Amino acid sequence: MKLYHGTNCEIDYIDLNKSKVGKDFGCGFYLSAERSQAEEIANRKFEQQGIGVAKVYEYEFDEELLQNGGLAVCHFEDYSKEWAEFVLQNRKNRTRSQLHAFDVVIGPIANDTVGFQIRKFTSGIINLEQFVEELRYMKGITFQYFFATEKAIKHLKPL
Repeated sequence: MKLYHGTNCEIDYIDLNKSKVGKDFGCGFYLSAERSQAEEIANRKFEQQGIGVAKVYEYEFDEELLQNGGLAVCHFEDYSKEWAEFVLQNRKNRTRSQLHAFDVVIGPIANDTVGFQIRKFTSGIINLEQFVEELRYMKGITFQYFFATEKAIKHLKPL
C-alpha cells in the first residue's frame, strides 16, 4: 500500500526525535492512505509556519505486516469510547515517552471538527458518551497511520 506524509520540511530520513508531543496517537510519524489528506496537511503547515515548501512524501508499506509481521498494531475501526480515551490520553501527554506499547496505530484522525468536540468534552460541556455520539454523526472519516517505533519505521520504503 502507498502511504503519504505531508509537511513543509525536507525529510532525508524519518527521525522520530523530530516528532511533536501531544498528538492523537503519541509522538511518532503520521501518514495517510489518501494523498489529498497529506496535501492538505502540507499546505496547512506551510501556511501556519510560513517556511519551507509544502511537500508530500510517498512511502510503500506492506499491509501484510499489520497481521503477521511481528508489529504490535492497534486498529480503531471507527470513532469509539476507546478511541476517544486513547486520543485524549495521548494529547495530554507532554513528554516524548509513549503511553502505549504499539508499533503502529491506525484510526480516525482528530481533525479541526473533532478538536472542537474534544475541547467541549475536556471543558465539561459534554460527557464522554455525548462526545462519541457527536463524532459518530460526522461525515468523511479520514484515517491516519501512526508509526511509533524504529521497528515500524524500517518497513516504510520511500518512493
